[in-house]
Amino acid sequence: MKIVVIGGGAWGTALAVNTCRAPQAQRQVTLWLRDAQQAADLERSRENRRYLPGIGLPGGLRVSAQVLPDLVSTCSETDLVIVASPMVGLRGLLQQLQHCKASVAWLCKGFEAGLGDAPGLMGHEIQNQIAPNLRAGVLSGPSFAQEVAIGLPTALVAASRHAGVRDALVAAFHNPTLRVYANEDVVGVEVGGAVKNVLAIATGLCDGLQLGLNARAALITRGLAEMTRLGLALGATSDTFMGLSGLGDLVLTATGDLSRNRRVGLALAQGKTLQQSVDELGHVAEGVYSARTVVQRARSLGVDMPISNSVVDLLDGRLQPAQAVAALMGRGPTAESV
Repeated sequence: MKIVVIGGGAWGTALAVNTCRAPQAQRQVTLWLRDAQQAADLERSRENRRYLPGIGLPGGLRVSAQVLPDLVSTCSETDLVIVASPMVGLRGLLQQLQHCKASVAWLCKGFEAGLGDAPGLMGHEIQNQIAPNLRAGVLSGPSFAQEVAIGLPTALVAASRHAGVRDALVAAFHNPTLRVYANEDVVGVEVGGAVKNVLAIATGLCDGLQLGLNARAALITRGLAEMTRLGLALGATSDTFMGLSGLGDLVLTATGDLSRNRRVGLALAQGKTLQQSVDELGHVAEGVYSARTVVQRARSLGVDMPISNSVVDLLDGRLQPAQAVAALMGRGPTAESV
């Protein structure tokens, strides 16, 4: 099976490393990087020192820095193409791959930035808009790149309306350390992946202010209700949010110390500015860029998302951390429901 992973960040590298090391049928995996110098460094050191330091690349993993048109031609001769770019790069890559004959799936979670009054879109919406004939889907779920790369047990969801894409993702990545479950609900899987990043900022804030475990549990639980409300309004299936890409990914990102979005909330609680919080990461925290679009989409659909609203007010400087907490706790009583 021939697999091309486009993107040399932590998650793309980790997935390529994991599948190359798995004791299964032969895989021919190529990791493509946009930066020729970075590709040369990876090939020489056999390590992604910038994004995944300390983890060696398997001997069977190929590293490439072909120019993009040549890469697109190569992708049409493969079985599976994985787009491992941040959300900001997904549209351009899907545009390039729109006539690709192989199955295509992306790893990024979130919404792209909106233009003017137009709301930002999730991955499947971008694909429907610019590459509707592409056989595509998304690979998502609770997963830190470092743990996947070293082979710690992980479970993911392969979501697509095309059975062939789901089957290709399972065949490519399901192995003794990585379980891959198939799901047809692309909308639900992508909503879960987008909203959990916003909620993780809120939970990091909660922990940074030392509000206690009761408060953390409340935030996660009511955050799950917000995520589900938005997903249902967009056409998702409710069961998806009780699975890996909903509850599973939310719990991991909201509580795990490797979570970039949670670390943003922790930094804000310490009184750091948003710019300082992001700069310290050295990586993309998608929740920072997706929060406004999550709230925008929710408002356009009449969906109430008070936690997400408070995160946006915090990021935009309209509320200080303690004020955001007070705003949430000062809301009037209501019945518990989705």
